[in-house]
This record gives sequence, C-alpha cells and structure tokens, in this order.
Amino acid sequence: MTPEELMRRAVALSLEKMEAGSGGPFGAVIARDGAVVAEGWNEVTSTADPTAHAEVVAIRRACRALGRFELRDCEIFTSCEPCPMCLGAIYWSRLGRIWFANDRNDAARIGFDDDFLYREIPLPLERRSVPTRRLLAEEARVAFDAWANKPDKVAY
Repeated sequence: MTPEELMRRAVALSLEKMEAGSGGPFGAVIARDGAVVAEGWNEVTSTADPTAHAEVVAIRRACRALGRFELRDCEIFTSCEPCPMCLGAIYWSRLGRIWFANDRNDAARIGFDDDFLYREIPLPLERRSVPTRRLLAEEARVAFDAWANKPDKVAY
C-alpha cells in the first residue's frame, strides 16, 4: 500500500470507530514495507482507559503481532499529530517514521487541547499542576541496582 492509502485507512478508522462509539475521532495504522501490521483507534471511553489512544493501541497490537517490543522497521500513520503520551510511546517503540493528517491545532479546535501537556512537561516539578514529590529513593534504588547487575537482562 502507498503512504496515501495507509493514511486513508487511519482516517477511515477514526471516523468508523468514533461513529461506533469506541471513543474520539482518532485512528492509526502501523505498516512495514507498505503492509499493515496492526490498526488502532481511540478506545478511551469504551474501555475506561485514558491511555487507549489510537497510536498506543496500534503499537500494542503491532508488538503482539510481531512478537517483539520494538518496531524500528515500521511506520505509523495516524489521523492526528500524536499527543505527548503517544509521541513517547512512538519513540519507546522505535518506530521508524511518523505520518499524520490533522495537527494539534485541528484537535484543539474540537476540544482535544494537548497544548497544556506540551507546556507542563518542561516545567520544574514544583511548578507542575499535579503535585509531585520524591519519596523513598534509597529504598527504590535496590531494584535499579539489581537491574544494573542482572546478567541476563534484555535491554530496551
């Protein structure tokens, strides 16, 4: 499939699944060499999962389909510019390229305003709107030290 065909599928999913009551108007397709590996759509309201954005759902399905946690030889086609959470998931999964249709300004016009998150992330912890405090760092370090010394760990 061409990039345009893959994007048309992502856009079609956004409308089809939104109209079916799955969630907001967002769809995503993950492809490798022009072939669909997995599809995802917004399932936030239908699954009561605030992380079930189209991109995250597609990444989870693609990883299961391929039996691995990295997608470096794949591309994502998403009906809207990824929010900060989805962008993080895209980077963690090592997707090779991002294609998007609507942008964050288009999303803001219909009530999905990610700008708050983009402004919040670079703030120092003490200035963020959700109170954040470090606690029991020394006790937690035990697990990190064990990981650092684990001879059979799988790096990711």
